[in-house]
Amino acid sequence: MGDASRYDHDERGYDHDERGPSGSVTARARIAADRADTLARAAALSRDFDGIVAANALIAVDDEHDPEGGSTAFERAHVASLLERASEHLRELDRAQERLEQGRYGQCEGCGGTIPPERLEVRPAATTCLHCAQADPRRPAHHATSPGTTPPPPAPG
Repeated sequence: MGDASRYDHDERGYDHDERGPSGSVTARARIAADRADTLARAAALSRDFDGIVAANALIAVDDEHDPEGGSTAFERAHVASLLERASEHLRELDRAQERLEQGRYGQCEGCGGTIPPERLEVRPAATTCLHCAQADPRRPAHHATSPGTTPPPPAPG
């Protein structure tokens, strides 16, 4: 099948890649939906953070000596961390949008292969195929065990 036959056009003139969910219109919609969800989550987290700060401003809190101070500091740090993660995800979505516009969306940055449409459906900002993602040593192990526990058996095959 030649390149010309790889694409269909809908009544609005949008291209639809025959691979399905990785088509540009569908990908654009997934990225936009993920962006909207992430912006809503960031707004809620920002309100939570502001609430924690405001509540602490009403009382003189000495995090080090107040029995509630440690949990308050933890809550503040936890929400700040979640806000940073949401900001990073927005940057990932921006990069995904750039790849889409450049015609590189759905191409693995590790091996150059195609990222399966199912992976892009779940993770619109994905930059690697599952094989490369699992091989990345910077990624935490999925089945980390706690001290004193037995690790899961190796996968068959």
